[in-house]
Amino acid sequence: MHMVIYALVEASTEDKALSTGKTVFERLVGADPHACAVFDYFVTFDDEDTTVAGKARWGDLPIAAAVDSEKGQELLDRGWEATKAEFERNLDQVREALDELSSEEIMRDENLARHAFHQVGAYDGPTIFLYNEYANGIRHREQLDRLLAESEDLWIVPADVHF
Repeated sequence: MHMVIYALVEASTEDKALSTGKTVFERLVGADPHACAVFDYFVTFDDEDTTVAGKARWGDLPIAAAVDSEKGQELLDRGWEATKAEFERNLDQVREALDELSSEEIMRDENLARHAFHQVGAYDGPTIFLYNEYANGIRHREQLDRLLAESEDLWIVPADVHF
């Protein structure tokens, strides 16, 4: 499956933002020897060669955008809203499982209950759409707000990832 994720990175230019963003995405696909693969591969929106990912799948998105720009705010809102929606969807499944299933049924992962528990607690992967420049998933609003407040020149870089 494909999804668009976003790296929030400090940079002085679009080129530097893209370069740092690619480093984040490389960590998330396990290209960094000290990182575990979270996604299979990524394609940034400067790639004109692919016919199945990036622009070919999602249309034109900025290669990178300053967070304080209109495009940057659109990407940031898109990433945060997707993270919240996935969290709420999985949390609803957890609540339903706790209300309707026995401990044994949950242990057997009936109705994918344990999967939903795992997704609610995930630090990265398909339920997290925003990442900082260290490839750490941004899981709650206070974490995002702190990053936005502490950053001097913050850029957002989108990438199509496969998982």
